[in-house]
Amino acid sequence: MFEQSFKNIDNILHTDSGSATELDYVEQTSWILFLKYLDDLDEIKKTESALAGKKYKYILDEAFRWNTWAAPKTADGKIDHHKALDGDDLNDFVNLKLFTYLKKFKAEEPNTIEYKIGEIFSELKNKISSGYKLREILNIVDDMHFRLYEEKHELSHLYEAKIKNMGNAGRNGGEYYTPRPLIKTIVKVVAPKIGETIYDGACGSAGFLVEAYNYLTENQSKLSSTQMAILQNNTFYGKEIKSLAYIIGVMNMILHGIEAPNIRHMDTLAQNINDIQEKDRYSVVLANPPFGAGIGREIQQNFPIKTGETAFLFLQHFIKILKAGGKAGVVIKNTFLSNTDNASVSLRKLLLENCNLQTVLDLPGGVFAGAGVKTVVLFFEKGKPTKKVWFYQLNLGRNLGKTNPLNEKDLAEFVELQKTKADSENSWSVDIKDVNQETFDLSVKNPNKSGEVALRDPKQILEEIKKLDQENSSILNEITKQI
Repeated sequence: MFEQSFKNIDNILHTDSGSATELDYVEQTSWILFLKYLDDLDEIKKTESALAGKKYKYILDEAFRWNTWAAPKTADGKIDHHKALDGDDLNDFVNLKLFTYLKKFKAEEPNTIEYKIGEIFSELKNKISSGYKLREILNIVDDMHFRLYEEKHELSHLYEAKIKNMGNAGRNGGEYYTPRPLIKTIVKVVAPKIGETIYDGACGSAGFLVEAYNYLTENQSKLSSTQMAILQNNTFYGKEIKSLAYIIGVMNMILHGIEAPNIRHMDTLAQNINDIQEKDRYSVVLANPPFGAGIGREIQQNFPIKTGETAFLFLQHFIKILKAGGKAGVVIKNTFLSNTDNASVSLRKLLLENCNLQTVLDLPGGVFAGAGVKTVVLFFEKGKPTKKVWFYQLNLGRNLGKTNPLNEKDLAEFVELQKTKADSENSWSVDIKDVNQETFDLSVKNPNKSGEVALRDPKQILEEIKKLDQENSSILNEITKQI
């Protein structure tokens, strides 16, 4: 339905001087799609109110509704080009009036769609420099409708594809995109239930929250109105520091069916974890926190284990913010398992003593496009110390990359084996009492990979070198005779 429309919009943005990268394309497409989505949402709710015999109050004032400024219509339902703004008039209206009006919604009650409108339009600006090109885009978007389930479903898939392209777009793209097969697998293993609260303190484009929503809705035959209200209002929570990621995350959740996402635009690490109370805690944590050193001392003071490594601070935050009995699936650099610095050792000790680290999924390189780090996924439950850890090493027999990405089939064996924590060629268990009690080193050492572990006798190696030298010498003699 919409694939060609998305391509046409990208082609227009590509020729506009205000949008330079794939990141800009997603951002600019997002705010226009959002306003069209709002218009369709208004019409759906107006119809529902009429059927219930109630009067409906529109979200936006008439002057700022889609059909007034973006796509005024003639009697036959076509765009009225006499009333439709264009060129500089359109840009002036959008930049000076529309965005100014929408920003004011930030004064509304939090956790409402009105508040989200205010937050989103306080964080971005119209970068489309040509009002004529903006008019072309508005005309394309006006033909896209998001009222039927099939329409919303396709839109959400295409939007995911745009986020994926953005994730592959440049050096910082990986911050925005965790491969969906990996997210789906983590959600499946953690297995959240309706009624539990689900949290991602570094939510980026909200991939974990969206997939958790899909998991909870697809695994139920028929949801009651009470269950749907719980999913809409009291289930999914996120925080994101970067403006673009925040906007995309909110949009992504709205397009997947969560009308007023509980995502906050803030620095998660700025909160002192000692201030986290029971009321602040969540049942489930799903996250892929950013990696990288460079966190200043001021932020480090919020944590008992001081470190400049971002992901290690996030892990402390996640452990603290989980409820007792709460479950987590967290992606982290594989060096976390074996680093010998004080912070790494202390953090492993904290995790093992406060949580039951049930499973470690060891991922191959190339899972994250453009990121040169190897990662593991930690699955743990808070409240009981770890006694035994089950490891699974994902060995694919192929190199991963943009043209050969990770897929769900790759992870099928892991999902099946982790149910019983069975041993296999790729999986094994480690008893914590057998782990060094000073370093708590949890390095991934697969005892079943005999081909990798077995070392040849030095005498054999020397004999082989000698044999190769003799062969080389013989070949050189033959060449010399022919000269």
